[in-house]
Amino acid sequence: MSNVVVTGGYGFIGSHLVSALLDRGDSVTVFDFARNTRDSSIDFDRHANFRFAQGDVTDLTALEQALTPGVDTVFHLAAVVGVKNYLDDPLRVLDVNVTGTRNVLELSKRHGTRVVFASTSEVFGKNPNPPFAEDDDRVLGSTRTARWSYSTSKAMAEHLVFAMHTAYGLPATVVRYFNVYGPRQNPIFVISQSIHRILNGHQPLIYDSGEQTRCFTYVDDAVAGTMLAADSSAAIGEAFNIGSMTETTMRDVVDLAIKVANVDAVAAAEVVDTGARYGGRYEDIPRRIPDSTKAQRELGWRLQVDVEEGIRRTIEWARANPWYLEEPAADQP
Repeated sequence: MSNVVVTGGYGFIGSHLVSALLDRGDSVTVFDFARNTRDSSIDFDRHANFRFAQGDVTDLTALEQALTPGVDTVFHLAAVVGVKNYLDDPLRVLDVNVTGTRNVLELSKRHGTRVVFASTSEVFGKNPNPPFAEDDDRVLGSTRTARWSYSTSKAMAEHLVFAMHTAYGLPATVVRYFNVYGPRQNPIFVISQSIHRILNGHQPLIYDSGEQTRCFTYVDDAVAGTMLAADSSAAIGEAFNIGSMTETTMRDVVDLAIKVANVDAVAAAEVVDTGARYGGRYEDIPRRIPDSTKAQRELGWRLQVDVEEGIRRTIEWARANPWYLEEPAADQP
């Protein structure tokens, strides 16, 4: 049994990770700005080995109440994510993702705590040559384009992780998620938004041509990769892409959600022109594909859930949780 902290443990991926850690018997402290009290499937308080510490990762004093001496591993997932947030409040994105990470690393260095940092495929930006290996180039647009604030913040956080490992021997690992989806996800991302709209009888949305491609990764697979990285001594000082290598267009994944939902009538998807709606604040990425062979080779990670099965599981969960369908879904790419 390990003593672990999960920052952002009431978030989408974080809550699934906490469930998996509790199920294997770890003692888990969640550090987050608030509890999730609506979703009964994440009633962590029923576990005797669970503790909640409330606070913001930008507040070092609050974080000290959770990341204490004796913590074996901290899974740092707390972040500001979502295109709407990049566009509306890029300063908050930068503050939380950079300052929060620095705080986690400083306390981990003080206590000798292992760090697993959750990063993102966004760090590769608009590199035109997928699939992306872990050390491939980052290609970004102008700093005046708010869309790149998230990519930059996560890349800066990765620099901090590797710098602390090099300078102080901090045992740290980076895992980069590629388009994770599944139950509990905020309905502002392509799969969760499409499911939310379809089950509520609304038109799904397709942004621009719909020919942009992504590699969709079911949340259980992302959690499995994260835990494998945490348990591997060979992963220290390394980064790993955690993502499906199956490329799917946005249009096809929306059509698949319609098919799997099997509702009586769904209107044809509405096309959204992001240039007209967001102007120069937003810039899309035509293709995003990971090379995940390093995680397969060194961690023994394998994708278990294909996108059709993952969408089916997510729809089943949404139908079993009507409160989720009552939540408003933001219109964003």
